[in-house]
Amino acid sequence: MTRTLASTPAADGFRMPGEFEPHAGCWMLWPERPDNWREAARPAQLAFAQVATAIARFEPVTVGASSAHYAAARALLPEQVRVLEMAHDDAWMRDVGPTCVVNDRGVVRGVDWHFNAWGGLNGGLYFPWDQDDLVARKVLETECLERYRAPMVNEGGAIHVDGEGTALVTEECLLNPNRNPRFERADIERHLREYLGVTQILWLGKGVVDDETGGHIDDLACFVRPGVVCLTWTDRRRDPQYARSLDALERLQDARDARGRRVRVVRLPMPGPLRMRAHEAAGIIPREGSRPRLAGERLAATYVNFYIANGGIVMPLLDARTDAAAAARLKRLFPGRRVVGVPSREILLGGGNIHCITQQIPAGTRSRSPSAR
Repeated sequence: MTRTLASTPAADGFRMPGEFEPHAGCWMLWPERPDNWREAARPAQLAFAQVATAIARFEPVTVGASSAHYAAARALLPEQVRVLEMAHDDAWMRDVGPTCVVNDRGVVRGVDWHFNAWGGLNGGLYFPWDQDDLVARKVLETECLERYRAPMVNEGGAIHVDGEGTALVTEECLLNPNRNPRFERADIERHLREYLGVTQILWLGKGVVDDETGGHIDDLACFVRPGVVCLTWTDRRRDPQYARSLDALERLQDARDARGRRVRVVRLPMPGPLRMRAHEAAGIIPREGSRPRLAGERLAATYVNFYIANGGIVMPLLDARTDAAAAARLKRLFPGRRVVGVPSREILLGGGNIHCITQQIPAGTRSRSPSAR
């Protein structure tokens, strides 16, 4: 049984590493909900299998599937991908899985945030979400990693860090009263410092237009390495995303990270705008308590939602007009990694993308704490 710790990561000398630091592996969940994924989730399952296969070229991958879908997941996923039975409400491992932290001796532990389906009963995307709120603990139990239970609602897609004391977040998401209505900005900052081991928090404003998670940072911007941020960008001034990205650019240009550096911003062109097609919406079975998906609605399409693997970048392919330019930019940003594109419109139709469905476990000289064995 994994021990739950009463202290905080910062007090114990732990920090959240950057995603570009070495991984022990990656976790995912299997898409199953017919009210979120069209055609009984079969197209999404094929897309998730492609993502898992791509990441498995670089690092170990584990996929959690419900007992009813275990056999199908095992059949669709390659042999080297581990498949485990794991109950869950939907497939967004970034948000429901653990946020891992490390110390200077290489010990890895996990932060288990409270999860309320991106807003609870005030704008959340589905009900119930109780099985999702158990996923992080199950992952930590499986990995034999000690656990911190954070005293706030948060999701992994709402935070990016540089591994050197700087966190990147948005006001739209973390200050939304449907997450932590009793917390002020100062309370949020205090908990981020305590549970991520950061000292500087860079607040951006709004996230990507029509991001149903409420402005997650991982659609808008991410750290490429310390001191360098990749930002979703459009030159179309009439696009509502232009003002949001421009505001983020200006805030980043004025910012200093935890080590006093100016932040270099690299713009990554966004696809689209992309919208849900009528036949795609028709394949979804509505259910009370879940967010309806309608033909014509704008999709929160962005190339920033990529996954950094050991030696690789797994990026979404979304729009033939912009895929190549985005891939070329990422190759320049990550010269030591191989950029692999995976068609991911089916993931986007469900409300997220490749970064949203993955969660890394950092590498460590002792990735499993002896007291947890």
